[in-house]
Amino acid sequence: MSHWPILDAPLPVFIGLTVIGLGFAAIMIGQALALAWKPAWQVVGYGLLLGVSDRFLTFALFQGKLLSLTGYLADTAVLVAIVLVAFRINRAHRMASQYPWLYRRDGLFNWRAVGPDGKNGTNSPP
Repeated sequence: MSHWPILDAPLPVFIGLTVIGLGFAAIMIGQALALAWKPAWQVVGYGLLLGVSDRFLTFALFQGKLLSLTGYLADTAVLVAIVLVAFRINRAHRMASQYPWLYRRDGLFNWRAVGPDGKNGTNSPP
């Protein structure tokens, strides 16, 4: 298996470890942050920590480069994106299910305010 220059790891390692293995952890982190009503900026911090753990596991298990800036940035970008998607899906679900008299689900990532007549209003969430 040859290393991809941007990933500094073989593609199967990137897909298996980063996307599938730590991607599952990223989904769980996004869900936990949304359910605990944490602010969205914390998603980035946890994503950065996942990127560090991904670099270490790539180094320890598959002889990848530990201190690879491009590998870290590529892995972290994928993991932060997964955490953000999971966070937003869970936050939208939580807003619509916990406050049904105020909000209705508006697609996968969004919610909208209910108007005074009980129909969907035009207000958008902050």
